[in-house]
Amino acid sequence: MPQPEALSNLSPAKKLLAGLLTLLVLGAGILALAEGAVRVRAWIKYGSADHFDEMYYYDEQLGLKYVVPNYRTRTVQVNSIGFRGPELEVKSESTLRIGFLGGSTTFCAEVSGNDQVWAALLSANLQSAFPGLDVDYVNGGVPGYTLEQSLKNLERRVAPLDPDVIVIYHASNDMTGETRELAKESGILREFHRDPSWLARHFLLWHLAEMNLKILLVKREGDEQKLKLFPDDFGAEFDQKLEHLIASAQKVAEIVVVVTWTQQIREQQSPAQQLEAASSGLYYMPFMTPTSLLEAYGRYNTAIRNAATRTGAILVEEENSIPGDGAHFNDTVHFKDAGSRAMADRIARRLLESPRLKALVQKKLLNSMEKKS
Repeated sequence: MPQPEALSNLSPAKKLLAGLLTLLVLGAGILALAEGAVRVRAWIKYGSADHFDEMYYYDEQLGLKYVVPNYRTRTVQVNSIGFRGPELEVKSESTLRIGFLGGSTTFCAEVSGNDQVWAALLSANLQSAFPGLDVDYVNGGVPGYTLEQSLKNLERRVAPLDPDVIVIYHASNDMTGETRELAKESGILREFHRDPSWLARHFLLWHLAEMNLKILLVKREGDEQKLKLFPDDFGAEFDQKLEHLIASAQKVAEIVVVVTWTQQIREQQSPAQQLEAASSGLYYMPFMTPTSLLEAYGRYNTAIRNAATRTGAILVEEENSIPGDGAHFNDTVHFKDAGSRAMADRIARRLLESPRLKALVQKKLLNSMEKKS
């Protein structure tokens, strides 16, 4: 950087150039410090100083995104076969194995550690209830998965591990796809690039600024060109695909559980609270409003209930037993630790009152005793 004495001997043009160079150096330093700060914050909050996709790999042959085996951060640990959670022991007569199918809300990257993922918490609840069994689990949730991808995941990766119980939690990713198609057909889906720019892919600070700007723009848009009305058959395809996934899971496990969808946005909230709670949902579905999001979630929950009734799957309801606030939700749909615990509790309550689970546990205990004798 030029010294003050040297600047006095420069021409006006060179002084201007030196000043610009000084500003550039200072600006770069400030940006570097800010980038470092947001990465430290990310590491503290998520256990990783990055936001990129090093956690995943794509199998071209199977057409599925997988979690990288043995992936590790401070808060996320993936086992050697690519599932978030501990290593699986050889299954015995006394093992009650629970399989989970879903997307990012089942994977739970936002909670503080593997022990706070609701799949792990539910398994721990059941272990406490049945101390004579060895309860373990397979968290087959992968961010971005829809019902179709979970079906492939079930067939190729979860079923071979022989789960006794399968828990299915799906809605948001399928709903995003269906509403985007409706918005296209209605001519109201403007050019909205959800994928990050080159700068956002390489700098976390830029990524956060870009994402927040998109959310701010969506919040400020009027409702005139938003998707408000849904056709009578909205959610029908989801209903059919869910029924197929349940039927496929029932060929694998003795008990299949389907969980209604929960989200931070609620009908009783004020318009300002709804808009804030809907932020990440509006980021992925900028053509929606808080009101239309609520209706869409409600329609999908009706489909979940109907599919469970037709197939005889155990239905877990009480979706609003998880408070719709920032203490329980990280954004519109992803849980913080408190929300994850509440999610595990609502499923445990339903399962522990189920005669089917009690019968399965008794059978396992009896088989285990007979084998030992």
